[in-house]
Amino acid sequence: MGHGGAYVTEVAPDVEARRRAVKDAQWTWLRQVHGDTVVTVTAPADGAGSKADASVTDRADCVLAVLTADCAPVALVGTGGVVGAVHAGWRGLRAGVIERAVDAARALGATDLRAVLGPCIRPECYEFGAADLDAVAAALGDGVRAVTAAGRPALDVPSAVAAALERAGVTQLEDLGACTACSDDYFSWRARGELARQAMVVWRD
Repeated sequence: MGHGGAYVTEVAPDVEARRRAVKDAQWTWLRQVHGDTVVTVTAPADGAGSKADASVTDRADCVLAVLTADCAPVALVGTGGVVGAVHAGWRGLRAGVIERAVDAARALGATDLRAVLGPCIRPECYEFGAADLDAVAAALGDGVRAVTAAGRPALDVPSAVAAALERAGVTQLEDLGACTACSDDYFSWRARGELARQAMVVWRD
């Protein structure tokens, strides 16, 4: 959303006004905990404030949102009007949050799904500890291993997202290609210690 967007330390009225400037409706927002819990939304704002990292719905009047600043925001769009929003950090990727979200979307009747990956940190900027990298690779394959611009071990978050989607049977992925750490157009905790977050907002008309 850029600077002045959904800032996590602002008071609720400011946040609500900014949400409604994007989509004038009640949102389902989540208290993200880097896990694999998925909320199925059946009414506007259903599940808002839940400790979860993804939400899905087949309702046209429901707005889903996740906040990120280096983690991967993933939108799911499926047949039957099913949509989803996923916050996928490395712990959530390892835990299977994307696979759980795909399962929940299919439970709503989506027989065909595609995904969109928004701005996230890219491997050239994401130096990663060896033990944690081994853990993610054990879950999603060695394709998640990369190196930084300085030649240090790195986690390739987009590759991890693609691997998780493929394991869940989703092969259509559009990657917007933006790096939160490289670009001043996005917030980054890793690169600049920023407290602000981008919002990925998903709904169907």
